[in-house]
Amino acid sequence: MRIRSTLRLAGALLAAGAVLLLALYAWLRPAPLALTSAPAPTLSDAVIAAGARVVALGDCMVCHTAGQGPAYAGGFPLRTPFGTIYSTNITPDPETGIGRWSLHAFRRAMREGVSRDGHLLYPAFPYIHYTHMSDRDIDLAYQYLMTRTPVKQAPPANELMFPLNFRPLLAFWNMLYLEPGTAAIPASQSTPLERGRYLVDTLGHCASCHSGLNPIGGERRPPFKGGQIDGWDAPDLTALAANAWSHANLVDYLRGGLSPAHGAAKGPMRPVTERLAEVPREDVEAIATYLLSIQAASSVKPAPAPAPTIAPGQALFAAACAACHTEAAPMMRLAGRPSLARSSAVRGDSPANFIQTVLHGIPWQAGSPVYMPPFADTLNDEQVAQLAAYVRINIAAKEDWRGVATTSAKLRKESQP
Repeated sequence: MRIRSTLRLAGALLAAGAVLLLALYAWLRPAPLALTSAPAPTLSDAVIAAGARVVALGDCMVCHTAGQGPAYAGGFPLRTPFGTIYSTNITPDPETGIGRWSLHAFRRAMREGVSRDGHLLYPAFPYIHYTHMSDRDIDLAYQYLMTRTPVKQAPPANELMFPLNFRPLLAFWNMLYLEPGTAAIPASQSTPLERGRYLVDTLGHCASCHSGLNPIGGERRPPFKGGQIDGWDAPDLTALAANAWSHANLVDYLRGGLSPAHGAAKGPMRPVTERLAEVPREDVEAIATYLLSIQAASSVKPAPAPAPTIAPGQALFAAACAACHTEAAPMMRLAGRPSLARSSAVRGDSPANFIQTVLHGIPWQAGSPVYMPPFADTLNDEQVAQLAAYVRINIAAKEDWRGVATTSAKLRKESQP
């Protein structure tokens, strides 16, 4: 009887809490903003170009374009530990996009995470970073998006676990993590270091991927210590210097997707580098300047290199990899490919990026020198582990990763449609 009474009391308290939450949300819920019917003004080429620069720096196309679908039309699946969120349509379509949003409504979404109709946006949209954009940059982004081709396309319904699919809870999340306000230093009047800080912390929202999430979806502090997205490791950005990244290496990688010293951009990072290739070089140089200014002092002494062995993966490497990844290979000499000994995917603390690259390769794209075929249908998980051991020990002179076959099986399963 006592247990039943306790359960009834707990149920009553939960119900009362839910009612109180709904009442509080109804009181705090932002009001809808009026639809606009005014035609978009004719913009100069200079304004459109400036807006395109802001949108590229903000990675808007990366998250608001699904696969080979229309640019900015949404539907891209953003997979989180709490379920999948599908990005919205930000083309100027009047029904499914933002074609009838006013500039005020757009600003509110960017600064407060509130849609035009008043519902709260999920923080997969990085408004906690965009809130610090300058008014000028927000206005330029809006003006540029309003010149895009309208696409009538509604995104799929989000697939989130209960109670995280209950949007009113976002009001309390925002109380913890949203600190609205414009950038302290106007981007157009800053030094390269200050400009880089603005781009990394605000427009580029690098911490969204490179910090990881706590149990309620907030970014871990201190930021930039590494995270994970879609089964790929986002590396620790405060350890770049410790891994021999120079300013020139970083600019090459961010702007072209390939560093001769460290390898190619892969997974979620590749489309980011494609967008950065569209902006002025000084923006990327500023980003690199700031990132190299936040490097942590390392007190960890490097472990002694393991003695090379004739690993079982040697034959696999000779059959699948040697034609492109040995010093004598024509692809190494002619295409200027970096040695695997310096590859970030090989030298990382986790095997995830190495496994993802082996399984899925690097898709070929017109105009890009980077390509690698996938081996998911050729190598099983145990063979991936053997290959990893050979490359890790005999080429990179690092200690072998643990549990590679298990991780490979997990990542392979997660990537299946």
